Formats: sequence, C-alpha cells, structure tokens
Amino acid sequence: MANSCDVVILGASGFTGKYVVREALKFLNTSTSSSTSPLITLGLAGRNPTKLSETLKWALSNSQFENPDSISIIKADVSDPSSLKDLCSKTKLILNCVGPFRLYGEPVVSACVEAGCDYLDICGEPEFMEKMEAMYHQKAVENGSLLISACGFDSIPAELGFMFNSKQWEAPAVPNRVEAYLSLESEKRIVGNFGTLESAVLGVANVDKLQALRKSRPRRARPMIPGPPPSKGPLIEHQKNVGLWAVKLPSADSIVVRRTLSALTENPQGLAGVSESDEHIEQRKNFWQTVKPAHFGVKLGSKSLLSIFRFIMVGVNIGLLGSLNFGRWLILKFPSIFTLGWFRKKGPSEEEVESATFKMWFVGQGYSSANLASQEANSKPDTEIITRVMGPEIGYLTTPVILLQCALIVLSQRKNLPKGGVFPPGIVFGPTDLQERLQQNGISFDVISKNAISS
Repeated sequence: MANSCDVVILGASGFTGKYVVREALKFLNTSTSSSTSPLITLGLAGRNPTKLSETLKWALSNSQFENPDSISIIKADVSDPSSLKDLCSKTKLILNCVGPFRLYGEPVVSACVEAGCDYLDICGEPEFMEKMEAMYHQKAVENGSLLISACGFDSIPAELGFMFNSKQWEAPAVPNRVEAYLSLESEKRIVGNFGTLESAVLGVANVDKLQALRKSRPRRARPMIPGPPPSKGPLIEHQKNVGLWAVKLPSADSIVVRRTLSALTENPQGLAGVSESDEHIEQRKNFWQTVKPAHFGVKLGSKSLLSIFRFIMVGVNIGLLGSLNFGRWLILKFPSIFTLGWFRKKGPSEEEVESATFKMWFVGQGYSSANLASQEANSKPDTEIITRVMGPEIGYLTTPVILLQCALIVLSQRKNLPKGGVFPPGIVFGPTDLQERLQQNGISFDVISKNAISS
C-alpha cells in the first residue's frame, strides 16, 4: 500500500465484510464524483487478495460506483504482526470484520494502538470488549488511538434506542426501567450469521474467564436510578402492549448499555473531544443532561408462543453443547441441525437477506415525578413510554449501515471525539448526529405511546 487510506475494511471478503464494502461504495468520494463524503480513499484488506478482488467485483455489481482503480487491495493477516503494523501505520481508521474477535481481534487492536490508528468493529462479545479495555485503554489514550467495539447491530440500536426512550422522560418524570423487545421478521426463512453462532458458542465455553476478568478489575461507578430495582419476572412474558411473547436474550446489548451508563456516571457531561469547538461542548453537555439512567434488559420476542419455545430449545442446545469440546464441535459442524435451521455455514441467500427486517421495542416504565419514586421503597411505576427502532436485516444490511455511519463520523468529526481510549459506542457517539444519519439510511426511531399505568 503505497499511499495512506482514510479507511481500511479488514476481513472485507468475509460474510459481513462484503456487505460493508458495498455500503462503503455509496460514500466513497472520488475526483469524478459529486459526493461531499469525508471518505476519499478506501482499502480492502485480508489474507487472500484474489478473494478481495472478487468481493470488490461483487460489490461493484450492486453499486453505481464506477472507479474501482481508486480502491486498494491489501494483503494482511491477523497472524502476521508485521502486516498489521504496516497496515495500521498507513491508515486513519480500521473497520474490523474479522471474527470471532476473541480469537482474532487482539492483534488488530494492538497494532492500532501502537500506530495511533483509530478502530471500529462489529463485535458482540463482552469478554473481548472488556478485555481490550483492561489491556489497552491507557496506552490508547496516550497514543491517540480511539477504539470502539459493538458498532453494528450489536449494540448501537440498543444504545441509541435506550437513549431515545430516556430522552422522552421530560422533567419531573423519570424512568426506572427500560426493557427492549427484539422481533425479527421475514417473508422467507430467517438465517443468522454463522460467525454470530461461533461467537456465542465460544462465549459459553469461556464464561468463567469473563467472570474472572470482572473480578480482577475495579468496580465501575453505578448510576443512581429512581425507585426499586425491577423483579426478574417470569421466564416467558406476554408483552401485550407490543403484541409479543418474549424470553430473555443473553446478548451483549444490556452489558454495553450498562458500560455506557457507568462511563456517564463517571463523566456526567460526557467525554471531552480532543479539540472541541465551543458549540460542540455546549451540544455535548446539553445532550447528556437529557439522558436519564434506568435498569435495562433485552428480550427476544415473537408473535407466536411456539417460536418462543423454539428460541428456548436453541438456547439450551448452545448452553449445553458450548460447555463441552465435543459439543462445540457438533454444533459448529452441524449448525442447521442444532439451531433448528436458524444458522447454517453458508449463510443466508440474497433473497433471505433482502426480505428480513427487525423491530426493537423499548418499553420504559417509571414515575411521573421523581418525588413519587423516593416516597416509598416499594412504590410502583405509574408511567409508561414505548418507543421503537426498526430497520432492515440485522447482520448484513443494518450492521454495514451503522458501521459506515460511525466511520464517517470519526472521519468528519474527529476533533469532537476523545483523543483516544477504549470505549463502548454510546458514550462516544451519543451526542453526535448518528441517530439522524441512521434515520436517513433506513433505520427509524419512533415514539409509539406515552401512558399512565393504572395501579
């Protein structure tokens, strides 16, 4: 790579990577285009240059972009530190699509920190995210390397969706809890990303390492939330207000939201930018004044109770098989069998991707007045606010949209972002125009209802 690139997509020829490439082409600004995008030079990186070229050809066939010579094909391997060092030394921003991140992510993070290069990924693995923060945060601050994981469907819709609901609680009203209900819909079969399954299975296998990591670290600040903590509730819930049966989803979303709320508790006005304008400082402070902490959880929902039992069966299979070496081999060798068709190695077809959508309902419950929350230890919420985030298929359409918009913000608004460090996305992108950008690219945010709750 003779010249530097604004952005390099690492793992560009992978299942998700090729869709990220296609999305990036929409915003690539060349001398022959009328675009005002800050993305001017783009690189595609991976182990196999031939596959990268094939990916570019596929992306171009689905794009109006007509200048492929302006895109660099770069050979880089996560097992070759020298190739990563060279890559990061000539790149402003790495978009890492190489997972599972617990297996392949750290060398990329390390190379970015050493070079002072910025980094975004689509990881949904709590252990990896928390481990990278523990190992690299301080050095990233010193070297001016901004590292943000979970910049895809995991976990930006949850982060921005939570904030959007939180901001609807106008004083003196305050939220106590926000429960997110994720509904995946399709006219055809819903097929998940095999990498997501692999990450989930490895997460089960290494749950003890995550627990040990958390015990070894200082306890983070906890936000003050009005009212008592919510009860665990039943295993299966019928949420009549959004028309769904639901079961708890052990995703990274709730963990990432809690990390952002901890960071906000430690920094009530948010994170200062490396060289912010006075206007942005005021904007940042005003934004965070409107975000109110609340207990947060995520559930997987369906209109069919039978589907909920199917969710539970797949979860039990992953939990049981993921804890055994032979079990992990079985489920990853025959994913379609053990996930009842939800995952398969070759991934979904183009038709299955295009037909799928998601809706994420945020049901917030709280108090019409903060005084009411503090009157009695067992006071019950008297107010409910329901909001919704919805968009296209989560893994191959929504994730690339989110990742690219985060990248464009980093390129165009870098002076307003922290100098460096390892952060969850919400605390960095919350006060930016990310929500507006997503709305312009097919991901909507809506207020559904505001109601009093009868006792």
